[in-house]
Amino acid sequence: MSRFLHTLILVMLMTPFAFSQESDLGNWVIYLGNKKLNDKVNLHHEIQYRNYNALGDLEQLLLRTGIGYNLSPNNNNVLLGYGFIRSENYGDSSVKDLVNEHRIYQQFITKQSFGRFSLQHRYRIEERFVEENFKVRFRYFLSTNVALTNKKLVPKTVYLSAYNEVFINSQNQLFDRNRIYGGLGYKVTDNLKFEVGYMNQRFFKGSRDQVNLIANFKF
Repeated sequence: MSRFLHTLILVMLMTPFAFSQESDLGNWVIYLGNKKLNDKVNLHHEIQYRNYNALGDLEQLLLRTGIGYNLSPNNNNVLLGYGFIRSENYGDSSVKDLVNEHRIYQQFITKQSFGRFSLQHRYRIEERFVEENFKVRFRYFLSTNVALTNKKLVPKTVYLSAYNEVFINSQNQLFDRNRIYGGLGYKVTDNLKFEVGYMNQRFFKGSRDQVNLIANFKF
């Protein structure tokens, strides 16, 4: 199992370089929050500020929230949520097209731990109201964290983070996009983590690269 996980992490980290197409480098600043309401129920909320460049040329603002329910302690969480996404897309000119999207989503998350390694699977369905259009999309997210300076991911631990997420449309062009990420994080306390990493987002045609700055807070 340990050898398999090492191989999985190596593949996930190296794949972005295999997709070395022409792409622009942008920056995503991400806040992920989780409020424990009781032993079973949690409130998820997040803000993502996505830029075409290092900072200031807004590509997308994403606001997302949801109510989750734990099917078992610290594992197997189902969630119903809502998201608002404002996109500023460049067309054939330097003038941006503004697109607003309202999104309802359902997801299931399950987690496993193996010593230094932790895995997370997330299955998500999205009902997307993009201006006058309605779309349905499916997403599968696989992530792993590896504790580097301690035997487990406990407070004051530096860790390696990696994930792959594939997006599938329900009609027309099935493949929507694929995101591959590798980064380095620091767990400050049981409730606070910071990460910096690199993500490659591959579309049906072309790709984009992003530097991600992530804060993850539980309270």
